[in-house]
Amino acid sequence: MNAWEAILLGLVQGLTEFLPISSSAHLRIVGELLGGTDPGAAFTAITQIGTEAAVLLYYRRTIRDICVAWWKSLVGTHGSDWRSRMGAHDGQARTAWYIALGSIPIGVLGLLFQDQIETYLRNLWITVTTLVVFGLLLGWADRVGRRTRQLDQLTPRRAIAFGFAQALALIPGVSRSGGTITAGLLMGFTRKAAADYSFLLAIPAVLMSGFYQLAKSMGDDPAPGSPGAGATLVATLVAFVVGYVVIIGFLKLITTHSFMPFVWYRLGLAALVVVLLLTGVLTANGGIVV
Repeated sequence: MNAWEAILLGLVQGLTEFLPISSSAHLRIVGELLGGTDPGAAFTAITQIGTEAAVLLYYRRTIRDICVAWWKSLVGTHGSDWRSRMGAHDGQARTAWYIALGSIPIGVLGLLFQDQIETYLRNLWITVTTLVVFGLLLGWADRVGRRTRQLDQLTPRRAIAFGFAQALALIPGVSRSGGTITAGLLMGFTRKAAADYSFLLAIPAVLMSGFYQLAKSMGDDPAPGSPGAGATLVATLVAFVVGYVVIIGFLKLITTHSFMPFVWYRLGLAALVVVLLLTGVLTANGGIVV
């Protein structure tokens, strides 16, 4: 993979990570169109470090306040009983615990099904199905959701529901933001609250996955046709810059518009992938041995 191809994949990652259209599906498709093979789950996970760095930058004050509140509660500033230490008297401290609780499903399922995630689940026929099904679910949730709750109305049960919705994004085509936003809308949260929590919830899972894949790949020669260390670094840096701009635009957009444009985009992308599969331009497994 040359520098221009790496820049293009970084651009794709940055543009699609925060939109409910699945960045992993786009990298899977565009990567094969560029190089003839799937760039792989490891490349996807590592480039997501770039987009999560954009989240850290954009939400830096919110993250700082959550961390400070969590630490104060933990050390007993608001009381030494266990309820106080778990954030009973501070909503931001509770948010920290809810993010930790919601990160458990994707961590456990990611480890249990790692082999399947890196092979079988990257089949493009599965991607087509998830693009359609979860696109329609997003449109339905946006239509029927009450959109009245804010993040201070999170509960442990809702945090777990968000967590399992995020875990579905281990399958390309679901979309991490799309899955969690859909769950949030169905639970009655506003579009902005659902999106904000989706981005915050992703931080632990994406960073752990990305750095795990980075550590695992260090010292190993990349498989033929897959991106090397230099290309991956370039793509990650591009993803960071583009991702930061996309966060700003996306959050402004959803305050006044519905998610239907993204639903139609998902359906159109699924149709295009079907055509490319049937004409042999793309292959279902993208060169992966399953």
